[in-house]
Amino acid sequence: MRLLGLVGKPVGLLLGAASLFACASMVPPSRMVEYVGPQAVNEPLSASPLPQGPLRAGLVLVSDTTASDAAPALPDEALNRLAESLQRQINEFLPSLRIERILPAEGIRPGGDISQFSELGKKHGLDYVAVVVASSTEQEYPMTLFLGWVSHSQPGLRRDNWSLMEVALVDVKSGRSLLRAEGRGWATLDRPMAPGINQWYPVIWRRPQDPNWRWWPPTYAGAPNTLRVIAMNEAAKRLLMHLQDAWIQKRQAELTAASG
Repeated sequence: MRLLGLVGKPVGLLLGAASLFACASMVPPSRMVEYVGPQAVNEPLSASPLPQGPLRAGLVLVSDTTASDAAPALPDEALNRLAESLQRQINEFLPSLRIERILPAEGIRPGGDISQFSELGKKHGLDYVAVVVASSTEQEYPMTLFLGWVSHSQPGLRRDNWSLMEVALVDVKSGRSLLRAEGRGWATLDRPMAPGINQWYPVIWRRPQDPNWRWWPPTYAGAPNTLRVIAMNEAAKRLLMHLQDAWIQKRQAELTAASG
């Protein structure tokens, strides 16, 4: 609750929320084209219908840090957990797409095209590859942190993280993208200029969509990584919802076209 004291007037909170939502819808920009090429991204999805029956697929998670304003990559352990979570939740909520294994991202480079994922799928004996590209950007700026409501204050820093997770379902045989979706997430880290843990800071919160939710990182030095994990997990949640919606909408469009 104390974080509400950081904004002096309700109008300030509303303007801040509007500004954050506007930024979150635009940054970071899509990075998928850097890995599958412009043709795979620009080609109409209707050109490649979904096959009938469950699709056997592998999942490869690519952490992109090649953009000029990219935030540092998540630690390997966090990336592995994220890939395992995506596999589990896709299999649970989208049973028509069966992620059988997580594929290594070694050798996957930006500036390539979709053929690198076709080769990856063939190497592992799979018909489809779910290509997931995770990216994020951050900005940090000084601010005043209030302790114990507003009775005491000290100089601090606020860091905003915007994360993006994109997926393209690649048909290994045709080398085409059958389905695409994305999800965005964001979170904020407040911390004092001087290192040190107390009952207030550092703290991470999801603003403005869930201002009452807070998380206290276990260490001062590790707080930025915790921020990135939380923001990327939020992006993953939205990715799963949008992927499910995209699958249903494409199936419905194909049924309508077939019956017409």
